[in-house]
Amino acid sequence: MMLAYITCPSQDEAEKIAGQLIEAKLIACANLFPMESIYRWEGDIQNEQEYVLIAKTSGEKFGELKKRVKKIHPYDVPAILKIPVEGEKEYVDWLQGELG
Repeated sequence: MMLAYITCPSQDEAEKIAGQLIEAKLIACANLFPMESIYRWEGDIQNEQEYVLIAKTSGEKFGELKKRVKKIHPYDVPAILKIPVEGEKEYVDWLQGELG
């Protein structure tokens, strides 16, 4: 089991990406929440309101998930991070079942 951490410019974008990933069975579930990001881009400090999408998936699905997100994400360089996690057996079994 793993989490994919993906930042998005808006709630609508995060919902769109999550929906497509669930439909394609690349993720079993997504959590979305607002956040503030501070970072350097092309030499300037940026301060932006964004949404983070935390997607629950398997390590086997991450490569395809990353390709799909890069195709549909509006950012030139989207944050798509892989976080390995462990979970309760019943939950992990449910997740694997949802991923096909």
